[in-house]
Amino acid sequence: MTLLAPHPATVALLLADARLPGGGHAHSASLEPALRGGMPPSDVPAWMVGRATTVSLVEAGTAVVAARLLADAEPGAPEHGSRVDAVVRAWAARTPSPALRDASRLLGRGYLRVARTLWPGSAAVRVLVDHDAASRRPDGHAPGGPRGAGALPRAVVLGAIAAATGLPPADVVRLTVYDDAQTAASALLKLEPLDPLAPARWVLDACAAAEEHVLRVAACATPEDIPASGAPLTEGWAEAHALTTQRLFRA
Repeated sequence: MTLLAPHPATVALLLADARLPGGGHAHSASLEPALRGGMPPSDVPAWMVGRATTVSLVEAGTAVVAARLLADAEPGAPEHGSRVDAVVRAWAARTPSPALRDASRLLGRGYLRVARTLWPGSAAVRVLVDHDAASRRPDGHAPGGPRGAGALPRAVVLGAIAAATGLPPADVVRLTVYDDAQTAASALLKLEPLDPLAPARWVLDACAAAEEHVLRVAACATPEDIPASGAPLTEGWAEAHALTTQRLFRA
């Protein structure tokens, strides 16, 4: 019997759907730290465009490269584990805030659960599952760090899903940018009273601003190719936010 597979565009729709239980509801894509750090709500539209053309492209490039390096994955092959490590190191070098790295790794755990549940037969997904298991002690902690410290970042897991489902690189970039923008828009409705359609417009504007970068980021083939467009103020806000106890979102 021939097993049917969904079109990659359908997979993108699933991953972009906020109803997918991946844990993203606990995050604001750095918006809450920005607002609590003093950014006025009137600056949110410009902030979303700025994020879409900087931080989101780092995440998108990481996912694209991970997908390419896992396209011929074979579980147990040591070269694939080293490829994953190289992508993670490149991502971490471009994400200097420990708070943001921690948030991404926690999101990665949720994404990995989605991946191993929906695509358990994928070699790319199994490589990450094996990598994740090898990085933890029997008590679930990463060596030398707290729970979650050794987990894979969200972008790397998204890359494995892309490799498993045939999601084209350009769609991976657009999905990453959209997901970041929509996460912030959803969080904003919980943080500030406003017309719910206003953030929807800003999501479209952010995605439109990133469109000129899509083909360049989609062409990334090695860890060195991943964009290095950071946002130092966002990183500072994230570090301060991580020390607070009164917050709606983790990051």
